[in-house]
Amino acid sequence: MGDEHPSKLAGHFRDWTRDISLAVGLLTRLPVPHPASAAPDGMARAQRAFPLVGALIGLIVGLIDRCLLGMGIPALAAAALALGASAALTGALHEDGLADVGDGFGGGRDRTAKLSIMRDSRIGTYGVIVLLVGFSARLSALASLPVAAIVPALVVAHALARAAIPVLAANMPFARDDGLGKSAGRPDMASVAMAVVIAVVLALVCLPAKAALLAVVVTIAGTAAMAVLAWRQIGGVTGDVFGAVEQVVETAVLVMLAARLS
Repeated sequence: MGDEHPSKLAGHFRDWTRDISLAVGLLTRLPVPHPASAAPDGMARAQRAFPLVGALIGLIVGLIDRCLLGMGIPALAAAALALGASAALTGALHEDGLADVGDGFGGGRDRTAKLSIMRDSRIGTYGVIVLLVGFSARLSALASLPVAAIVPALVVAHALARAAIPVLAANMPFARDDGLGKSAGRPDMASVAMAVVIAVVLALVCLPAKAALLAVVVTIAGTAAMAVLAWRQIGGVTGDVFGAVEQVVETAVLVMLAARLS
C-alpha cells in the first residue's frame, strides 16, 4: 500500500512526458520521434500538452527577438526574423492551414469544392492575402511591444492559441473522415479542461491581471468566430481549420497586447 502513491505519481509523470513528446513531434520540427505511429487515443490525450508546447515555441521566438534587438538590429527587422524562425520551428504548420482555409473558404462555391481546394497544395490569391494580413499584423504588433514584454507576450499568445485547438477538436464535428485533424483524435473533456487551465495559468503568471484576462477573452472570441465560420463553410473542422484558429488567436492576442502594453 505504501508504494501505491509513488507508483501513481510515476505513472502520471510518464503519461505527461509521453504526451509532451507527442505534442512536440506534432507541432514542431524539434528532433523528437514523430507521432505518426501513435494510437489515436494517445494523440487525443496529448492535446492537453499543446499549450505547454506553444509556450515553449513562444519562449524560443521571444528569446531570438531579444537577442537580435541586443545586437542592435532594428525592431521591425528583428520581429520579421523572429517570426521567420517561428515558422521554421513549426514547419509553417499553422500558416499552411491558414492559407488553405483562406483559399477554400474564399474560393469554393460549395462544401465539396471548399474541401477540395483546401486539400490542394497550391496556394491561391485568398491564401496569399490572409497570410500577408496575418504576418503583417503579428510583425507590427511584435515590433511595437516594449522589450520587457516580448517574451511574456509571445509565450501567452502561443499557449492560448494552441489551447484553442483541443477545444474545437472536442466540440466540433470533423468535416472529413481522414486527414491530420481527424487522425489526431477527439480529446476528452478532461484533456480539454487541462489544456485550458494550463493556458490561462500561463497568462496570469506572465502578464498583468487585466492584460491576461483580456488575452483570454480575445482567445474565446477568436475561437468562437472560427468555429462559427468553419461550421457555416464546411460543416465542421479539419487540420487546416486547427491551423487557422491557431493563427487567428495568436495574431489577435499579440495585437491586443501590443495595444495594451505599448
